[in-house]
Amino acid sequence: MPAIEIIESGISTHKRALKLMGNRFEISVVSDDMEWANDRIDLAVSEISRIERLLTTFSDDSETNQVNLNAGIKPVVVSRETFDLVKRSLMISRVTQGAFDISYGSIDKRLWNFDQQMTVLPDRETAQKMVRLINYQNILLNEADCSVFLAERGMRIGFGGIGKGYAAERAKLIMKQKGVTSGVVNASGDLTAWGLQPNGEKWTIGIASPDASHQVFSYLNVSEMAVATSGNYEKFIMIDGKKYSHTINPRTGLPVRGIKSVTIITTNAEIADAMATPVTIMGVDAGLDMINQMKDIEAILIDDNDRLYTSRNINIT
Repeated sequence: MPAIEIIESGISTHKRALKLMGNRFEISVVSDDMEWANDRIDLAVSEISRIERLLTTFSDDSETNQVNLNAGIKPVVVSRETFDLVKRSLMISRVTQGAFDISYGSIDKRLWNFDQQMTVLPDRETAQKMVRLINYQNILLNEADCSVFLAERGMRIGFGGIGKGYAAERAKLIMKQKGVTSGVVNASGDLTAWGLQPNGEKWTIGIASPDASHQVFSYLNVSEMAVATSGNYEKFIMIDGKKYSHTINPRTGLPVRGIKSVTIITTNAEIADAMATPVTIMGVDAGLDMINQMKDIEAILIDDNDRLYTSRNINIT
């Protein structure tokens, strides 16, 4: 997710930035006591680190990898926390008709590597073969023993599309339980804000421009809200003068084109994080139609031709 800047005022907003879950997190707490604020930020960092250990695919003993290693072999009993996150992910998959799918981890990294210079697109037939194992309907849950089973060998799940938002919500909850009445957790653009700035005003969020991530496209004043933006300027390749986003359509295995940026505004960072990518994949009409049928969620879209689209009830400046 791209950076979303926080424009703050007052000397009593205590802020810390660090790398967690492979991304830049920025945690802000409003308080007149620096030591007290830093203690609460420490708690948030510990919680995010715990979630990272739970969900990472870079550690063989994580619950995620245990599920992946036993794909097509046997169910794996996991913690209720992981089980419930998978369960919520499957619900989002159903709502988005598969545009969101945590079994995206099944795609072979040889097909797409945006860290290396790519000069040609894979052909459609090759791409289609590579995404064969992406199918949320083959993620089988057993409530009785809290187990997760991937029905086919080679399947892999990953929480890259929802994990940062979940971690941000958990960090916020931990800090609120310890008395933090105003703050922000910015998980590399998956952001949740509550309370007010020291001057008594709502938090002002700057949405990055899809053509220049260090420039602000628009501002939102928010409190008790979450915002997430997905854009093709984060990671992309240029082939024959065309920009191809790192967002891959799980149905075709090919990169999404047509939308430069999607911003989701809702009450929960996990939902905001999870909904940004599927709206990009679904496209302007289908994506906005879906958002407009949902409660307490809005979207701002910018297409490849710089046209702006919004869901109902949006007021941007």
